[in-house]
Amino acid sequence: MFPFAIDVLYYLYFVNKNFNIRVYGIWLHEDKILVNEELVRGSYITKFPGGGLDWGEGTIDCLKREWKEELGIDIEVTGHFYTTDFFQQSAFDNSQVISIYYWVTAPVPDVIVNHVSNERTYWMDAAEISANTFTLAIDKIVGEMLHRHFHKVH
Repeated sequence: MFPFAIDVLYYLYFVNKNFNIRVYGIWLHEDKILVNEELVRGSYITKFPGGGLDWGEGTIDCLKREWKEELGIDIEVTGHFYTTDFFQQSAFDNSQVISIYYWVTAPVPDVIVNHVSNERTYWMDAAEISANTFTLAIDKIVGEMLHRHFHKVH
């Protein structure tokens, strides 16, 4: 291998540490939660609707943009639910993932259409939500938090 190539690899893997900030919405409506299924690198993953923060964008603006782009829905953010509080290496690149989850609401359309190819968005019974519902590590934690929220012992 050429010395220059070694320098580039060193930079990419040991020096070039980036943050990947993701923002997701949790929409509870009539005891159902909206979830998203998408094809990522050849595998389907289940997650919450939302996506990546762009430079110069606030987290709530990001969430509103993502929902409008992907689902054509204008949402209202009603509260914060969870922000990642541990180190999580991205499953897809050399970045640290920080995910922020907000409660959202909106007028419910007759049909929810995901405008991104290879994605599907649908309602799940809130009582069925758990860590096992989701694919990625942080979503699994949020799924378990929601499971505990909806299965409180009275």
